[in-house]
Amino acid sequence: MIKRDQGRHRRLLLGIAVAPAVLALAACGGGGEQAKGKGGAAGRGGGGGPAQVGYVVVQPTSVPMTTELAGRVVAFQSSEVRPQVSGVIQRRFFTEGSVVKKGQPLYQIDPSLYRASANEARASVANAQANAEAARIRADRYKPLAEIQAISKQDYTDAVATQRQAQAQIQLNRAQLDTARINLRFTTVPAPITGRIGRSLFTVGALVSATQTDPLTTIQQLDPIFVDIQQSSAELLTLRRALASGGSVPARADVRLKLEDGSDYGLTGSVEFAEVVVDQSTGTVTLRARFPNPRGLLLPGMFVRAQFSQSIDQNAFLVPQQAVSRDPKGNATVWLVGPGNKAIQRDITATRTQGAYWVVTGGLKNGDRIITQGTGTLKPNAAIKPVPANTPQKVAPPPSKDGNGGQAGDTGGRGQGGQSKAG
Repeated sequence: MIKRDQGRHRRLLLGIAVAPAVLALAACGGGGEQAKGKGGAAGRGGGGGPAQVGYVVVQPTSVPMTTELAGRVVAFQSSEVRPQVSGVIQRRFFTEGSVVKKGQPLYQIDPSLYRASANEARASVANAQANAEAARIRADRYKPLAEIQAISKQDYTDAVATQRQAQAQIQLNRAQLDTARINLRFTTVPAPITGRIGRSLFTVGALVSATQTDPLTTIQQLDPIFVDIQQSSAELLTLRRALASGGSVPARADVRLKLEDGSDYGLTGSVEFAEVVVDQSTGTVTLRARFPNPRGLLLPGMFVRAQFSQSIDQNAFLVPQQAVSRDPKGNATVWLVGPGNKAIQRDITATRTQGAYWVVTGGLKNGDRIITQGTGTLKPNAAIKPVPANTPQKVAPPPSKDGNGGQAGDTGGRGQGGQSKAG
């Protein structure tokens, strides 16, 4: 009897010990299934929803049509110094490479022969004046004698003619004197313009002539300075058609330069004029721009790149570059937010950039929403969730058992932390 009671008591204790373990296992099994079910729903909701994309709204604006063309620097003024009389160079008055002023003496040619010619011409004038005076007195004496018929009228007429010839000889000799004086002045070779003078091609003691082909030296004015820009006739024709259609308006042609080393010149110039003929060998038209050159950085013959705006497009769109893609044929396309929040792809005309934007001249209209973010996985007519570009994404924590989401989790975490601390 006692053994039977002991066995019953042992089985009761074993049941009491096993029951909590069974309940714990059941609770763990139920919780796992519930968590699994909720996790699957969340995955389907995240994977099956529309993709979030960022967009910008475009509007037509006035965009300068910037052009970059090759150019070459040309002196503002250039003069080849040449002798106008023949002779031997006696002196040189300038330093090579220095700045000379207009009228400043540069060379001295031997003036001996020209001074002698001037003196001879001066003497000829004096001789002609003396002869003219004698002819005048003779004509005056013959006049009353001819009136009383003391002499023939022919004699008086010859005397008057001689007087007039003597006056004409004075004028001729004076002209020869002026020529001699000019030639004497030409023995001093002056600077025809103000500018920087180059090296002297003839030294002291060299014989020069008025008919020689080589100049004595060259003077160039470098401040201001010109830049000759070459533009193709096809581009110029396109520009004129755009201006004629009314879609573009002329722009003030302020020009900026890039030097041969890629640096910016810093000072801006302006277009002075354009040639009215096309170069038959190159098919280009020359535009001449004027630049200040106070430091002498630009030198004649230097190659540069000129950037300037010839017109302003009043109906262009500026689209961020990351929104524009190219197909295998090179055609530009963009993704737009279409009706019903559907992604649509559209061909556009974008031939040049301006800063961080493509300048779009066709294919868009006012108010289009261009997708700039999230275009990597888009497909035509795919459902999307458009938000303004650069909108931060809101990432929500997974929902808890009571449906309060992150708040419940945070509370639970703080509660567990408190229990842990208390324990």
